[in-house]
Amino acid sequence: MRRVFSTQAIQNAIEKSLPDFQKIAGSSGVRTQESVRRQFARDESHFVAPPPAVVLEPTNVEQVSQLLKLCNDRNIPIVPFGTGTGLEGGSMSILGGVCLSTQQIIGEPTLREQDFVCSVKPSTTRIALNDSIKHSGLFFPVDPGADASVCGMVATSASGTNAIRYGTMKENVVNLEVVLADGTVIDTKGKGRCPRKSSAGFNFTELFVGSEGTLGVITQATVKVHPRPQFLSAAVCSFSSVHQAASTVVEVLQWSIPVARIELLDDVQIKACNAYSGLTLREAPTLFIEFHGSSEKEVADQTSAVEDICKSHEALDFDSGASPDKMATLWKARHNAYYAALAMRTGARGFTTDVCVPISKLANVISETRADLDEHGILGTVVGHVGDGNFHVILPTIEEDKSEHRKIQSFSDRLVRRALAADGTCTGEHGIGLGKRKYLREELGENTVRLMHTVKKALDPRNIMNPGKVLPEL
Repeated sequence: MRRVFSTQAIQNAIEKSLPDFQKIAGSSGVRTQESVRRQFARDESHFVAPPPAVVLEPTNVEQVSQLLKLCNDRNIPIVPFGTGTGLEGGSMSILGGVCLSTQQIIGEPTLREQDFVCSVKPSTTRIALNDSIKHSGLFFPVDPGADASVCGMVATSASGTNAIRYGTMKENVVNLEVVLADGTVIDTKGKGRCPRKSSAGFNFTELFVGSEGTLGVITQATVKVHPRPQFLSAAVCSFSSVHQAASTVVEVLQWSIPVARIELLDDVQIKACNAYSGLTLREAPTLFIEFHGSSEKEVADQTSAVEDICKSHEALDFDSGASPDKMATLWKARHNAYYAALAMRTGARGFTTDVCVPISKLANVISETRADLDEHGILGTVVGHVGDGNFHVILPTIEEDKSEHRKIQSFSDRLVRRALAADGTCTGEHGIGLGKRKYLREELGENTVRLMHTVKKALDPRNIMNPGKVLPEL
């Protein structure tokens, strides 16, 4: 689907619409100051784009509906913006246009404790959600590391460290309130409904999971929450090679040991984490493993079984029984891996990419990726949620160095095609955004891409919703 927007026409339409925007969102909800617009000009990715022409900050779904209808009627492109933690440029206003920030749509999470679901507004982040429901003994497990908004995590189909046991956003979204391009408000499973399953018609909920703002604006998400584990433990295990570490993960999964988290950090990433987070871990490929259970014995049995597997793969060590404080330190270091990698190079920004492959191919693909980095002399770390075959490469880069950027982009191309050749995907959780569009046709096939365009045209015929993202051109 291609529609060429005229920059001057967009600017003229926005200038004409400013008084109407103010009538809908109030003068405080229409931000044209350059300093504000620049705050919304980029996310955590390496992409650079001009700032939006205006930032709109509606406070409720009714205002979102009216603003989208107005933009649709006047052919103004609009880009939803959550907390700006994306890694593929998905929330950047590449055409200028309108940035619609959802962070002023506030409201306390509504917990239905006996149904194990909770409804949240776009301003609610995953940490805020867990803080609000901690009294109940329940928690929201999807943990991508960044304190992203829950609705933003729906839009990007986020995942994270707990996915191996609790699933990704796709498995944890029950219902969505969405505003379509023409201002129509829908509830994907019916207003207020939260059944554990349904076979009633098309699955519109999952259609919007991972849509990255190209089909509508998510203004409320009802998500699953889970009982907090009564007993937790963790282990750290290092190996001589990433192949041994990844092979260990494969065997743990083959034996169906219900670990809660299992993360791999290569030797370069461990060195970076030691320096950034003040750790003293052996600088070798390492697994961080967490166990959840309803009794100490259950956790101990899981730990013992995993230790045996690690030793069978010639582990250099196996340190288990971490205290709660040590566990918190380890996982904080894991969540800060991105910033630890960037700290290896002064003035660098992060070119970060991810792929996901079938578990049977994981060890080989990770090993080949590490060898590729070393062979081409590229500073980068490999880290990932290997329990579901997903791993990331973090590349500290100087954006102004065009030669280096080409070298890194070539590496990224090789990584994606290595994953596709292994029957995997170009992205496990970062999304498509700007950076992965060119791979989508190769992964999905021409007919599937055409069907995506058909859906897009049906829901957004004027192509105002986050144009230029996700869908490759026909």
